[in-house]
Amino acid sequence: MEDLKFRVQAHSENPTKTVVKARNFEIVIDEPESLGGTNEGANPVEFVLAAFCGCINVMGHVIAKEMKFELRGMKIKMCGNLNPQRLFGSSFKERAGYKGIDVSIEPDCNVPLEVLEEWLAKIEDRCPVSDNLTNKTPINLLLKGKFHSIEQTVM
Repeated sequence: MEDLKFRVQAHSENPTKTVVKARNFEIVIDEPESLGGTNEGANPVEFVLAAFCGCINVMGHVIAKEMKFELRGMKIKMCGNLNPQRLFGSSFKERAGYKGIDVSIEPDCNVPLEVLEEWLAKIEDRCPVSDNLTNKTPINLLLKGKFHSIEQTVM
């Protein structure tokens, strides 16, 4: 099977609000008022958790089907702590991202604990979002657009 390519496009509506287009969907990302935003959407790090929840849900159902048991649904709770000092530039002692993410999954099914432990291990192994959060992914930031150069005259 060939690699799948996913794309999004985004634009800034103000210093905290970003509008992202993913296929035919619009996602509004914003900060809460307490962080200077207009509170019109979840913030970027909340979207990371939301994406992780969505991936766990999809993988949980795919793997349950492969393991031949009925998964009627699941409840997922997730939280993570991060120190905001780096993102605000006041200290560079700690990383900018989550220090860790705690995940609680409550599956709605009737299978033994041993089966659920195997199911959970497979979810963790195969979930693309979990993989991106766990492993370093190469990122290439590129500048695009027209730029003005500043000419300096040396006397």
